Amino acid sequence: MTTEAQAVPVPPAPTRRTALARRITDGLEPKNVILVLLPLLGGLRYGWLGIGWALFAALFAAVVPTLIIGHGMRKGTVADRHVGRRQRRLTLFPLIMGSVLLSFAVMIGLDAPADLTALVLAMFASLVPILVITVWWKVSVHTAVATGAVVCLAIALGPLWLLLGALVPLIGWSRVVLRDHTAAQTAVGAVVGALAAGLTFWAAR
Repeated sequence: MTTEAQAVPVPPAPTRRTALARRITDGLEPKNVILVLLPLLGGLRYGWLGIGWALFAALFAAVVPTLIIGHGMRKGTVADRHVGRRQRRLTLFPLIMGSVLLSFAVMIGLDAPADLTALVLAMFASLVPILVITVWWKVSVHTAVATGAVVCLAIALGPLWLLLGALVPLIGWSRVVLRDHTAAQTAVGAVVGALAAGLTFWAAR
């Protein structure tokens, strides 16, 4: 088991390889994946109505969590936008989960489109095992969100969307190169995201 100091190692020296890894990590971070996933699924399944509901869900699943993290960075309690310290994740994740759960409750109450409501529930469900694992180990949220998104798209729109899964090893590679995670942490994150989000989405839609 790693210590907290070991969980946030010294960043690697800047090279072309690390610069590419940084672009991948930042470009395909969970917030961005969610901001693409929700309108994509909402629009393809329900048209403009779906896009409207998707933007509402994105407010609570991506924008509010970003604001929470940004507030922590301004206060100096969070070191970076990816929340590298495992212990800090334990305090932030429940706040993020509460935000996602609030949007789910509103969507249920206002009879939002079924697949979008199920997708928001899947996001919440995937955070539960991630939070539990994070008590002992810094599992990758990047790969968890990415695989969950791919599996949910495939369930809703067809198996061809599984081709997007090719991005997941690339994301995992970037996290390892930047020393934010080990290969095992990215692999476990991918499995947890696929199972938790995929099974919840399939059962709830």
